[in-house]
Amino acid sequence: MKNYTPIPKRKEPKTTYEHFCKSVKMTCGLDLFKGLALTLKEFFSKKVTIHYPKEYIPLSPRYRAVHSLQRLLESGNERCIGCGLCEKICTSNCIRIITHKGDDKRKKIDSYTINLGRCIYCGLCAEVCPELAIVMGDRFENASLARAQYAGKHELLRPIDEAKTHTQLEFAGFGSVSAQADKSLRPTPIAWDKPISLESTFEKVDSSAETGEKSQNSKQGDV
Repeated sequence: MKNYTPIPKRKEPKTTYEHFCKSVKMTCGLDLFKGLALTLKEFFSKKVTIHYPKEYIPLSPRYRAVHSLQRLLESGNERCIGCGLCEKICTSNCIRIITHKGDDKRKKIDSYTINLGRCIYCGLCAEVCPELAIVMGDRFENASLARAQYAGKHELLRPIDEAKTHTQLEFAGFGSVSAQADKSLRPTPIAWDKPISLESTFEKVDSSAETGEKSQNSKQGDV
């Protein structure tokens, strides 16, 4: 076993004279001036506090807060097709979708609710959505008196006026493509080796069809 050396206890002043000497040492020592210097430094430094709720800290575009249902900019229709993937992948089991088949044999959404009091804001619903219909927004003020706070489709769906005026916000939020997505794409190794153009592919298809017709005609003539 290792022998541990106990730390000696701090010697406390016992007499009045020792208390007086300790107080004089702390008052006239460097500790007081170090504290004053730090206080003056922070007093004249740049302010980092904000006046909430009049001021807000800028949030990251990948911030995960209350969800937002997106619309199509051209028509203003909802992007959600009611596939139910977000409901199935939700680990908190807080998403509920009720749909029915319309006259055109397509799903119509009757109700889309999210229990925000149970949601852990993991962002899996936004990542799995094939239509980029649901993203994690930046509305972090979500205080409520009820423990189970439900958000309906009318609250989560982006208004048409906002979607048309702010075109750059169509895919804003966690789980959506970034604004620099087109520039970030890289060509495949095949494209690096031999670039393929549409004209060359069409010429190959036409030539193969002509050779096929000639071979069939020659076989029929031999018969």
